[in-house]
Amino acid sequence: MTIRDLEPKLIWEQFDDITRVPRPSKREEKIIEWLVAFAQKHNIEYQKDDTGNVVMRMPATAGYEDRPAIILQSHMDMVCEKNSDVEFDFDNDPIRTRIDGEWVRAEGTTLGADCGIGMAAALAVLLDTSLERPAIEALFTVDEETGLTGAFGLGEGMLTGKYLVNLDSEDEGEIFIGCAGGVDTVARMDYDKEAAPEGYAFVRLEVGDLLGGHSGDDIDKGRANSNKLLARFLYNACDTFQIALARMDGGNLRNAIPREAYAIVGVPAESKADFVERYMEFGEMMKEEFRHTEPRMRFSTADAETPAEVMTNDDMCALLITIVGLPNGVLAMSFAVPGLVETSSNLASVKFDDAAQQVVITTSQRSSVESAKLYAAQTIESVFYLAGCDVEHSDGYPGWSPNPDSKLLATTVECYRKLFATEPKVRAIHAGLECGLFLEKYPHLEMVSFGPTLRGVHSPDERLEIATVDKFWKLLVELMRSLD
Repeated sequence: MTIRDLEPKLIWEQFDDITRVPRPSKREEKIIEWLVAFAQKHNIEYQKDDTGNVVMRMPATAGYEDRPAIILQSHMDMVCEKNSDVEFDFDNDPIRTRIDGEWVRAEGTTLGADCGIGMAAALAVLLDTSLERPAIEALFTVDEETGLTGAFGLGEGMLTGKYLVNLDSEDEGEIFIGCAGGVDTVARMDYDKEAAPEGYAFVRLEVGDLLGGHSGDDIDKGRANSNKLLARFLYNACDTFQIALARMDGGNLRNAIPREAYAIVGVPAESKADFVERYMEFGEMMKEEFRHTEPRMRFSTADAETPAEVMTNDDMCALLITIVGLPNGVLAMSFAVPGLVETSSNLASVKFDDAAQQVVITTSQRSSVESAKLYAAQTIESVFYLAGCDVEHSDGYPGWSPNPDSKLLATTVECYRKLFATEPKVRAIHAGLECGLFLEKYPHLEMVSFGPTLRGVHSPDERLEIATVDKFWKLLVELMRSLD
């Protein structure tokens, strides 16, 4: 059985087609071309703006011509993460999907159900001639994952609808009416190099097999940050061993909790065995510390070639102190919405830029309170400034303020009750959605977000619960039929 055999067949067929088209963030040319070809093949009116966003329009079915148009919105890009031992080219290779019991997964990579299943649902609506519904505008935006570029650059006149259904949520049975805003804070730390000390043995230290996950949805789950773990050991090792640091690398994406990191470290040859033993002992201590949240945590070492140069001791110490000192994880919980993370920061990646002779440290802050978001970014910035870094902030994006009195929300809740004889949860989410930016451009919009159940998004553990796709589809169909 393949995913094309699953029900509802129409939505799974579209999803399977989408997984075959490469669509990394900021490199969406192939999926844009595919969407345009889809519209042309099926004689669907479409429009593409200068940013690359695509909207497809279908007129209302008989009897629904007087009802307001509904916008079905999803983003076309996907997070491209893979396990370190997997050979995969996200610019050219199709995602290798498989059915694993009650879930659909990918082989060693992210699945792209975020937000490929939302795209598939919108396309299925456009293809299903049996549906009773008002006019539809299916909006597919670019680069949601790394900058919300599509939402920021949405062209004039792309949308005319009154209601917007965002198809980018990950918990079936939950209807979202608000989200956090966010901003990235990136530091560049200059460093000097010196010849690798004589008589040193070099070791590659690795930490891996962490759960990682979405830096919004999963930030409150107590998961370890690979950059923090490695820096924590090296910071302590400075007091015991005369270490020399040649390189450190961890994490990849601003919106993913880093799962892997490594460092090339030298110590006096006579201390090597003790150094390795201490690292493995540290690993056992971390496994105990995170025993409830990191079941697969792995620490390993391997011999490394002696590099020609290493960081100077002063610059190495400055780097380790900075990484250890950076706030990371949940910074504040909401008093307005019990159980909701209000403010957080994610130490996303540490990379050596050899050409510029700099270390680039990328972090991401989120908050449902605008002033708290800015203060969180300033907190991170201040640590970087103390270390002498050059600091830049992204433009950021606004949160989506809940409207609990909207007709769209009331109708969605009623449809869910009618279909499944249970009450859905109505809540806000700490992850960022494009809705806040849409509201700035189209302040009349009423918006909700819902979707099937996804887990492990932004990591190779990403998986989509099969049974919830049917419920997601039924809710969407009933909502379109009921909304007036």
